[in-house]
Amino acid sequence: MSDISPAEWTAILLSLRVAIIATLVATPFGIALAWLLARRDFWGKSMLDAFVHLPLVLPPVVTGYLLLLTFGRKGLVGGFLADTFGIVFAFRWTGAALACGLMSFPLLVRPMRLSIEAIDRRLEQAAETLGAAPWKVFFTVTLPLALPGVLAGMVLGFAKAIGEFGATITFVSNIPGETQTISSAIYSLIQTPDGDAAAGRLVIVSIVLALGALIAAEWFARRATQRLHGN
Repeated sequence: MSDISPAEWTAILLSLRVAIIATLVATPFGIALAWLLARRDFWGKSMLDAFVHLPLVLPPVVTGYLLLLTFGRKGLVGGFLADTFGIVFAFRWTGAALACGLMSFPLLVRPMRLSIEAIDRRLEQAAETLGAAPWKVFFTVTLPLALPGVLAGMVLGFAKAIGEFGATITFVSNIPGETQTISSAIYSLIQTPDGDAAAGRLVIVSIVLALGALIAAEWFARRATQRLHGN
């Protein structure tokens, strides 16, 4: 670790910041969407489910290009945000967080949805018969029981955000100190003479972070199963 240069530390810390922000912002939307898909039947549900998982099957470059068209300075949404509120996503670290959040969203939602679907609905119905409002049933019954699944989804989303490359580099480029994450730093280093050693160090850091996140996600998933089955 002592061999890691300041520039490499900058990329590592930026990746962590981007992944953490992306995960925290996406989580409330993920919980709401997971509950909607798990507990409600409506026209277009299959289409919504497919749309949520679309980033998993689309080439990441396509997702990044669509983000650039939408949230770029000349995009419909991006132009409005920039002119009205001074908020700019393109070629900023906030744009990297947006791209990572979008790419990791399917992995974040899936464990949450499965966890909510596994909850015995009779528990929720019992709370309703005792006079609890729907929002209170959700926060006092559904969410606590689904919490391990929620945490597992957050960890998986974080792991995906840490390793995101294609959509990020397309949307926000590869600017050292601003948008250069671990993945884009490795990409630059392997094209640089004598950059193999630095790239190797960042690869090891990436593997450690990914393995830690996957182990944590598995632990949370096991906890969810044990909790639901009363073991």
